[in-house]
Amino acid sequence: MKITVLGTGYVGLVAGVCLSDSGNHVTCVDVDAEKVRMLQQGKLPIFERGLEDLVSRNARARRLSFTTSVAEALAESSVVFVAVGTPQSDSGASNLQYFDSAIAMVGAHVRPGTVVAIKSTVPVGTADRVREAFKARGLAVHVVSNPEFLKEGTAVDDFLRPERVLIGCEGDEPRHIMQDLYAPFTRSGSPLLFMSNRSAELAKYASNAFLAMKISFINEMALVAERCGADIGDVRRAITTDSRIGGKFLYPGCGYGGSCFPKDIQALVHLGTSLEMPMEMFRAVHSVNERQKSVLFEKMQRHFGGNLKGRTIAAWGLSFKPLTDDMREAPSIRVIEQLLAAGASVRAYDPVAAQEAVRIFGSRVLVQPDPYEVAKKADALVIFTEWNEFRSPDFERLRTSLTAAVIFDGRNLYDPESLRRQGFLYYSIGRQDPK
Repeated sequence: MKITVLGTGYVGLVAGVCLSDSGNHVTCVDVDAEKVRMLQQGKLPIFERGLEDLVSRNARARRLSFTTSVAEALAESSVVFVAVGTPQSDSGASNLQYFDSAIAMVGAHVRPGTVVAIKSTVPVGTADRVREAFKARGLAVHVVSNPEFLKEGTAVDDFLRPERVLIGCEGDEPRHIMQDLYAPFTRSGSPLLFMSNRSAELAKYASNAFLAMKISFINEMALVAERCGADIGDVRRAITTDSRIGGKFLYPGCGYGGSCFPKDIQALVHLGTSLEMPMEMFRAVHSVNERQKSVLFEKMQRHFGGNLKGRTIAAWGLSFKPLTDDMREAPSIRVIEQLLAAGASVRAYDPVAAQEAVRIFGSRVLVQPDPYEVAKKADALVIFTEWNEFRSPDFERLRTSLTAAVIFDGRNLYDPESLRRQGFLYYSIGRQDPK
């Protein structure tokens, strides 16, 4: 099958590459000429485990190509995936500027009978709006909703071995085309769920909102545990052994970030406003997360008696989660900005997000390639991201590197008693702070 993918971000690039790996001929299109040049040279604009090898293999096999020309890409394609960004606007609604531009380009060049599959996260009713716009222009195309459920860091595996695939469509022809397209990825029994376009669009928001709600729930409970003298680790073990609850996304921390949860929660709130619904639960989810991002800074303020001026803080981990260089809405940004505003200096290390950190902070933060150099003569260490290499560091080297053996752990990586025995003051989330 000949396929076009508009957009080469996390979603579009992963989808295009994985579809080409199953034997399809895929052309990925982007308006950013520099990004396209990079991809044509085999260089990736994002870090995603396993993606580079797939790009190289399928480009060599001439199943995968990159271009800035929509007309060239659509000339023979039977399926067009729209996977451009829909960032949050000031009102909280999705900004559809790039999406609408992509749809306009499709409308100018699409062939009759083509399936236009929307992978971008869009407001409920968008597919219907696009379908009507195509009809008004006399374009006989099929508009399909195909929301993505890729997790950054495991996106390739998520696409190749999906838990489920959602297809919102009207009619048998697009249904059969999408069935054939996804057959290689669902042979192991993963469900291919067909529904209306609006149900598929809402299901995407519902999934992300539920996961964000679980994170905010456990973080709210963590603050309660700290106040009343309980240990959130024990509380978590107690509730997650209940099969009705489960343990995924119930880890206390310094807040969620990334490109999906923050904007999708806000988009749901905006949807509620348009439907004259208060959406109180989702407003609370967002509010709890925003507060949680400041918890580590507040602990540092208390430890240093309210005066951080002149202090040097070492930071391990900057991306919003492990296995990605994505720092969008990362808790590290909030806390580092607070530290800088309070007069502290910050040295930072991240295995893959160093370049992105330099882009965000410039010379205001010293980003170094070695975690122990970052810690040398620092007044404290703060951990934002649970990279595996941080789980069992050389604590003796770390203790002697720091001016004071103080750790603020935003991901609860360590056992408090073990660190106390090794001479550290250890602050974590949902457990009692050292006296």
